[in-house]
Amino acid sequence: MVRLIPRYFDLLLLLVEERQRAVSRQEIFDRVWADVVVSDGALTQAIRTIRRTLGDGRDASQFIRTVSRHGYQFVAADVRLEPDDEPLPAPTETAGPSRSNGPGVAAPPDERERLLSVLLKEGANARATEDERYDAAVSLHELGTAEALARLDDRPGHEEARAILRDARWDAPTAGPVPLISAHGRVRAIADVVRLRVRHAARLASRRWLRATLSGAVAGTFAGVTGAIAFGLGPVARLDLGLVIALSVIGAGAGALGAAAIGGGMATAETLARSARAVALTVAGAVGGGVAGALARLATVAILHHVFGRNVPHLAGGVEGMILGGVLGCGYAVATGRLAQGGMAAPRGAARWRVAALTGLVAGITGAVLGATGFLMVATSLDSIANVFAGSSVGLDQFVSVVGDDRLRSVVRTLVSGFEGLMLGAGIAYGLTHRPRS
Repeated sequence: MVRLIPRYFDLLLLLVEERQRAVSRQEIFDRVWADVVVSDGALTQAIRTIRRTLGDGRDASQFIRTVSRHGYQFVAADVRLEPDDEPLPAPTETAGPSRSNGPGVAAPPDERERLLSVLLKEGANARATEDERYDAAVSLHELGTAEALARLDDRPGHEEARAILRDARWDAPTAGPVPLISAHGRVRAIADVVRLRVRHAARLASRRWLRATLSGAVAGTFAGVTGAIAFGLGPVARLDLGLVIALSVIGAGAGALGAAAIGGGMATAETLARSARAVALTVAGAVGGGVAGALARLATVAILHHVFGRNVPHLAGGVEGMILGGVLGCGYAVATGRLAQGGMAAPRGAARWRVAALTGLVAGITGAVLGATGFLMVATSLDSIANVFAGSSVGLDQFVSVVGDDRLRSVVRTLVSGFEGLMLGAGIAYGLTHRPRS
C-alpha cells in the first residue's frame, strides 16, 4: 500500500477517471484545489510526488504524461477500477514511516546521505535546483524525519535545509515535525522559511490584497451612500446629492485604507503561516488595523489644523484600528479554517458569501462594542468634526432626529459603528477569498 496526502490522491483519481483525455491545469485547480488558492508549483510538486510514488521513470512517462502548455494525462494502459466498499488491508511494516517519527522505510545505506547532499548542495550536487532540493526533502521525510534532522545537525547550510524540510512536510503524508524555534540557527531558518514562502506565493498574495482593497473601497462607498440616505430620512432634512457624493468619497477612502492595511497584513499572513494560521491572521489584522487607524488620524489632524485652523480632540486612531483589525483577522481565520488546508482559502458561490457574512458579523459586533464603550469609528469621528464646524450635515444629530429621542444617541452610535464594522469586515473577507485564474 502506498500513501498520498488527500489532495494528491484526489488528483490521481481525477486523472485516472479522465484518462481518455488530457486534463488542463485550470481544471485541476478548479476541481482538486476548489476551495484554496495554491501556486503553480504546488501542482508541479503534486505530479512529481505521484510519479515518484508510482515508480514513473524520468525518461519515459509510464503513468502520467505532461501535455505541453495544457496539463496532464494518465496514460497507463492496464487500468482496472474496483469498488472501494471493502476495508483497506492493514499497513505492513514496510508501508512507510510512522507519523510519530519512527525509523522509516528501509533504505540503501547511502541513500539518506545522498539526499542530504542534494538538500545541502554539497560536492557534486552544488548545482542542485530548487525542485531537486524540494524532492530530496520529501524523500527524506518518507525515510524518517527524525533521522534526517539528526544527520543534518549543524552541517554548513543546515538552516536553509531545515527550512526546506519544514516547507516540504506538507507534501509528505508521513512527515514528522520540523521544529524551528528550538533548533540551532533558528533565526536564519525561520527567515529562510519566510523567504521561500514569500517567493512561492507573492504573486497570488498581491492579487488578493488588491482585491481586498477594492472590495473595502466598494463596501465603504456603500456605507457612505447608506449614511447619506439615512440622513435624508430626518424630519427636517432631505436627500442631497452633494452629501451623497461627499460621504461616498469619505467612505471609499476610509474603506480602501482600512482594507489595504488590514487585508494586506492578512494576505501576507495567510501566505506565510500554515501551522499557526489563526494566530498569524489575528496579529497581522491587528497590526494592519493599528497602522491604518494611526495614519488616518495623523492625516485628518494635520488637514484640520493646517488647512482649516481647527483642532478636533476626539478622532478614531490606532487603538480602534488595532482592536477591529485583530478581531476581523480572527473571525476570518475561524470562517475559513476548514477550507485553507495547504493554501489560501478561496471558497466559491454561497460558501464565499458565508465567509464574508461571518467575518462581517464578527467585525460588526466588534464595531458596535467599540461604539457603545466610547471608542470612535469613521462616522463618530465625523460627528466630532461636525461639532466644530457650524452648518455641517454629517453629525449624528441627523440620525438622532430620525428616532426622535436624544436619549438614544448612545444607541445610534452603537448601531452606526456596528454597521461600519460589518461593511469593512465583509468587504475585506470577500476580496481576500478571490480566486485568480491561473
